[in-house]
Amino acid sequence: MVLNGSGQPHVEIYTDGACLGNPGPGGWGAILRYGNHEKELSGGEPQTTNQRMELTAAIKGLEALKRPCKVTLYSDSAYLINAFRERWFDRWQATGWRRSDKKDVENRDLWERLLELSKIHQITWTKVKGHAGHEFNERCDRLARSAAEAQKEQSTSTD
Repeated sequence: MVLNGSGQPHVEIYTDGACLGNPGPGGWGAILRYGNHEKELSGGEPQTTNQRMELTAAIKGLEALKRPCKVTLYSDSAYLINAFRERWFDRWQATGWRRSDKKDVENRDLWERLLELSKIHQITWTKVKGHAGHEFNERCDRLARSAAEAQKEQSTSTD
């Protein structure tokens, strides 16, 4: 068991989102690593955006944790990582979820869920370069793309 000084388990979560068209059929993938254990998660939506899938991957990974953990969350999404590293949501909340151009912040529902989860877990948000041969990022990409393809196939079979 890998525990940190606070007695919380340390979990690594790798995430990625994909969209076939933007918007279009989308998928997300997450890999959770804890000690010698690994769990893959994936899913998708028939009509979504890449950004929504990136955020959903992080949410689903964090929601899979059964108790408060110290988490290192890896993503190739600058949108996700920078929002937490630079605390964009502080400004968004202060302005009623409006951006500096006075438009509504997109994906507010997902940002609010991520903020809830970040109160439960101690999260270090880590940017990885996408499509650069990083083993777990590449695996997450395959999970997300496969889920997006499944959504595309479902939508074409029901048309």
